[in-house]
Amino acid sequence: MEIRSYRTVFDLERRVYRIDRLRLNPAGVPVRGVVYFLAIAAAIALGATLPGLGMIVAALPWYFREIALPAGLACLLVVLRIDGRPFHIAALSLLAYAVQPREVLGQGGAGSCEPWRPDRLLLLPDGSDARVRRLSYTGPGAVLLTVAHARCELRGGSLAGLAGRPLLVVRELPGRRLARPRLIELSDGARLRLR
Repeated sequence: MEIRSYRTVFDLERRVYRIDRLRLNPAGVPVRGVVYFLAIAAAIALGATLPGLGMIVAALPWYFREIALPAGLACLLVVLRIDGRPFHIAALSLLAYAVQPREVLGQGGAGSCEPWRPDRLLLLPDGSDARVRRLSYTGPGAVLLTVAHARCELRGGSLAGLAGRPLLVVRELPGRRLARPRLIELSDGARLRLR
């Protein structure tokens, strides 16, 4: 027998087996069912006092209105499970979902109708791949290299001169990983290219 969660092992339902000397169902009556019965009976009694609904409730025979209908609905709600959860927990979740706002507004406030968009994300590989990925990065920052590599720094030249910032090109060399990783620090505006 496979147990995927201990929650199912300890999810014991409380039951009432006897009231004084009166023995109930041999399997017992769930306490949750008794609470459902009392809540439904109270709702029907409250509905009988309302102007429009009171006439409909008063038309039902007393034994159906006060015993059979609450007992039948309570039995149904005890057995009913929505997404594996008891009815009262699932109903609260559905109610919370129904009253929550449907749209997330922008940062302009409650009056803004502009949808929210996340900022640009920067994703840098962590070096756990089998090879170095192509990458272009503009400093300030630091790069930790763990593979054998060759560096070529271009300070002059036409391309670096036009951009007005130094360019560092790093190429992966075939071979093994470095015993001690090397840290390359980039100044503000310096560019790094991994190839």
